[in-house]
Amino acid sequence: QVQLVESGGGLVQAGGSLTLSCAASGRTFSSYIMGWFRQAPGKEREFVARIASSGGSTVYADSVKGRFTISRDNAKNTVYLQMNSLKPEDTAVYYCNTRWYGVDYWGQGTQVTVSS
Repeated sequence: QVQLVESGGGLVQAGGSLTLSCAASGRTFSSYIMGWFRQAPGKEREFVARIASSGGSTVYADSVKGRFTISRDNAKNTVYLQMNSLKPEDTAVYYCNTRWYGVDYWGQGTQVTVSS
């Protein structure tokens, strides 16, 4: 069983920055590939970024490339999403995710609202 808890969301003006955190339970966090997804009102959940278990490899959606940075601290069982140059279209509920033995685990989500 994996539990994920996101934090750090909020209201920010366009062009601003936020950092999201996702704390994970379990002794095997350093083995998890971790990802961030988001879901805007009326839209499907979409991939944002992913980081390898060691942190050595990252992948980003085209829409956030160059503005968002995913990172992790395995000693703290935490993954981060640094979001810069935020746009109104980044407004969504952000979820962290991992898949372990074929099962997808999700946090409860954290709301990010970007005002124009």
